[in-house]
Amino acid sequence: MATAGRRVTITMKALYCQQNSPGEEITFVFQERENLPPTRDNDVKVQVRACALSWIDTKLLSEIKLEKELLPVGREISGVVLEVGRKVTFFQPDDEVVGILPLDSEESGLCEVILVHEHYLVHKPEKVCWAEAAGTVRDGLRAYTALHYLSQASPGKTVLVMDGASPFGTIAIQLAQHRGAKVISTAYSLEDKQYLERLRPPVGMRQLLVARVIDVSNGKIDVSESCLEETGGLGVDIVLDAGVKQFKAEDESTLKSQLLPHKHDIITLLGVGGHWITTEKNLQLDPPDSHSLFLKGATVSFLNDEIWNLSNIQQGKYLSILEDIMEKLSRNIFRPQLDEPIPLYEAKVTMEIVQKNQARKRQVIQF
Repeated sequence: MATAGRRVTITMKALYCQQNSPGEEITFVFQERENLPPTRDNDVKVQVRACALSWIDTKLLSEIKLEKELLPVGREISGVVLEVGRKVTFFQPDDEVVGILPLDSEESGLCEVILVHEHYLVHKPEKVCWAEAAGTVRDGLRAYTALHYLSQASPGKTVLVMDGASPFGTIAIQLAQHRGAKVISTAYSLEDKQYLERLRPPVGMRQLLVARVIDVSNGKIDVSESCLEETGGLGVDIVLDAGVKQFKAEDESTLKSQLLPHKHDIITLLGVGGHWITTEKNLQLDPPDSHSLFLKGATVSFLNDEIWNLSNIQQGKYLSILEDIMEKLSRNIFRPQLDEPIPLYEAKVTMEIVQKNQARKRQVIQF
């Protein structure tokens, strides 16, 4: 901290992503930051207590013209309100908040103090810790988008969650089961299988979270056969994939790509009127694939959780989802798959691991 006359300059570090040229591997750098701009009418000044790390989709940012030489890193934050703009109505100083910074945010969540528009924040329940709040909010939003808006998980439905031991898979399983659905999940390793079998529902709920865990790690188990067997040949009502193989001669250089189901397997195990919710942004369906889906009256939906930030038309609905996620977290309906909280000085190395998709648990930086 330096003083010049009566003006006090506060210097903080913030983490940014740097991409020097298209196709080049991105790097992460800390930048010194001096003094936040003045708090605008609808801004909330937040002292960040925890920030979860998520993979940065540089291709999406390029497509929507949000490329910059330095991109802020860290968007899922929890913290304490320090100051509010004069038109802010939802918050006041000392409130505990959580939220997701918008795609076009100039702020890095990996900074001690940031400015956030009030419409991107909700109150954090007092009994929820900082790391869990920041580490659950995005996976909760994705699960709600998939199981409430793109499909309707409800009693009597069967939901297949691929890679259920991932941070997103864990939350999706818990939301589907909370809504009364029967859940089947795939596991990519013996550790994943044991983790899924240990998942227990909140007190008072007798039904197991996962009705069946399909271990695909040895490559000998047929997912579609297992699902049809579990459902008496009727098929699954809702499928949440974690990526699919589209072509027989596809590159299988990584273990995960070897374990992914083929798109034909998904179509085979889907029941009549079923919903296939995919994270595969470049999914290609051939005429025979489309015909099979047509005969089943099935739908394919694309899971893009950024859609809430790309259009503000449903801002109220978006905030109510975030509030519901926090309420379920406070009641232990959601228990996230988090790693131990990490100090800020390890954020750069940790973000490199996250960007390479090498982290199996959600990584959270705690201030």
